[in-house]
Amino acid sequence: MTSTPQLEILDLTPDAFKSYGWMLGKPMPDGNGVPLYTNPATDFWHEHLFNTGAGGDAEVLWVNYRTRALDIDSLEKHLLTQQAIVPLTGGIIQVVACGAADGSPDLSTLAAFHVPQGQGVCMRPGCWHATRVADAEVTCLMLTRRSTTVDLIQHLTTDASITESALAAIPAHRLDMPQDLLQSA
Repeated sequence: MTSTPQLEILDLTPDAFKSYGWMLGKPMPDGNGVPLYTNPATDFWHEHLFNTGAGGDAEVLWVNYRTRALDIDSLEKHLLTQQAIVPLTGGIIQVVACGAADGSPDLSTLAAFHVPQGQGVCMRPGCWHATRVADAEVTCLMLTRRSTTVDLIQHLTTDASITESALAAIPAHRLDMPQDLLQSA
């Protein structure tokens, strides 16, 4: 009998996530050439320059995630654009994998990250991914490419061929959900 591999949920740090993209929501930098502004009323600074790919229009989506399933048995990737996700109402679990030489998910790089409310991730084009929540629905802001959204919706609603994304079934991996994540949801 084969057991389902366990997938540990990691803390989100810039170094831990760099193979898949960029962590968003880091503390305000100390300068060093990073454009920033601070005064008693507000702070803002450069966090990331989002790339939609050639000819793409950026789009902000409002996404409600409700999938609590612990088994990860499929992943998606977007071929042309980065995709940023920022949880607004609670934390999410972002599962990611790099692509293998043939474009399929490289399961040796499969990882899961707890993305707390108010932080976020920006995945590179070609980063395989899936999103889960620990308990209740979580609303997220997503930055993506408008044509990628249209292409994915057409595929999911009409089974039209998909051109800007890919979906892949993988052998199931089970999230090892720590109690503290379940209690904080």
